[in-house]
Amino acid sequence: MDMVHVKDVAHSFGREEVLKEVNLSIQEGEIFGLLGPSGAGKTTLVKMIVGILEADQGEAWVKDVKMPSLEQMKVLGYMAQSDALYNELSARENLDFFGSIYGLRTKKRKQRIEEVMNIVDLYDHLDKPVQKYSGGMKRRLSLAAALLHEPDLLILDEPTVGIDPILRQSIWNELKRWQQNGTTIIVTTHVMDEAGKCDRLAMLRDGYVIATGSPKELREKSHTETIEEAFLAYGGEKG
Repeated sequence: MDMVHVKDVAHSFGREEVLKEVNLSIQEGEIFGLLGPSGAGKTTLVKMIVGILEADQGEAWVKDVKMPSLEQMKVLGYMAQSDALYNELSARENLDFFGSIYGLRTKKRKQRIEEVMNIVDLYDHLDKPVQKYSGGMKRRLSLAAALLHEPDLLILDEPTVGIDPILRQSIWNELKRWQQNGTTIIVTTHVMDEAGKCDRLAMLRDGYVIATGSPKELREKSHTETIEEAFLAYGGEKG
C-alpha cells in the first residue's frame, strides 16, 4: 500500500518554477530518498507532503488523505532543514513543548523524551539551554523532536548535515531499526553514499523527477557503477 502519493505536482515561487509535473508513490515501510543538488526542489516537495505548502497544481496524499490535513499531521514526524527550536529553553523544555502539541500525556512524554535523547546521544545534555548547543547537536535535537510521538511517516530534510561520520552512521542504523518496526521514512539528501542506503530513490533536477528506482536499478539502467555516475547520466538524458 502507498503511504504517500504525489500526483502531477507543480509549484512556483513568483516566476521561478520549483517543481514541474512531479509524480511519486512511496510504499509503506520503505526508506525513500529524494536525491538532488541544492535548488532541485526537494524541500518544496517534502513541505507539500507534510502539508506546510499547498501545490499550485496537483495533489499530495498521505495514507489516502489529501494534504494538507491537520489530522494526518499527527501521524507525521518532520525534521526541517533549519532547526525550529527555542534557543532560550533547555532541550527537555523544547521536547516537553513539542510533546504537548502532539498530545502525549505527561508520563508518556517524559518516557519518550528520555528515549529519543538516548537515540540521538544527547541524554547528558537534556537540561542544557539550546543556545549552548553546537550546530550538530541542534540537528540531533531536531531529529529527537520529530521522533517524539512515534510517527508512522518520518520526513527528514537533510538530517545529517553538520553531523560527524560516526554519528551519521549511528543515525542511519536507527533509521533501519525504525523501518523494521514499520515506520515509513523519506530522506532528502545530496550525499551520494546516503542515497545508496535507501530502498528506492527519486532523483530530482531543476524541479523534475529525472529517475526513480532502487539504487541497484538506477545504476543498472544507466550502465554506471555509482549513484553519482547514474545521477549524471540521467541528468544528461534530460538535456
